[in-house]
Amino acid sequence: MTVRPIRVFGDPVLKSVSAPIDQIDDGVRALVRDLIETVELPGRAGVAAPQIGVGLRAFSYNIDGEIGYVINPVLVEVSGEPEPVGEGCLSVPGLWHDALRHPWAKVVGIDLDGNDVVLEGEGLLAQALQHETDHLDGTLFLDRLTPESRRVAMREIRESDWF
Repeated sequence: MTVRPIRVFGDPVLKSVSAPIDQIDDGVRALVRDLIETVELPGRAGVAAPQIGVGLRAFSYNIDGEIGYVINPVLVEVSGEPEPVGEGCLSVPGLWHDALRHPWAKVVGIDLDGNDVVLEGEGLLAQALQHETDHLDGTLFLDRLTPESRRVAMREIRESDWF
């Protein structure tokens, strides 16, 4: 099993836009395996490729016992007014703040065989779809906080043991 270490706030890969995957090869298959094995650990709802140091557009998810992945995901639709939802991130360990998220979201992409993948839903799934696609665009959940919450979060980061 290859559970990859999670990159943390401050690593440039987390603030970079990920490249699309143009060809499914052994490297991409290994990436997907690693993403799935890394998200299977308890307490993990999603892992994006940049979080394991790979600047490619792919993420895995683990929502309500359903584990899967999407290659080249695109957030194509959201609905409902953004609302504050308690959120954390493996790349910003120990922090938990309200981020603005839409209550429903839809992502489309492909699987390893090139077949279309459509993920859509509300609640934790909607939150994870938005969170993970944000990672692929170089956006962290910290960027979705109110200015006051962001100031508090940045102070918590500066005072953390891992920063």
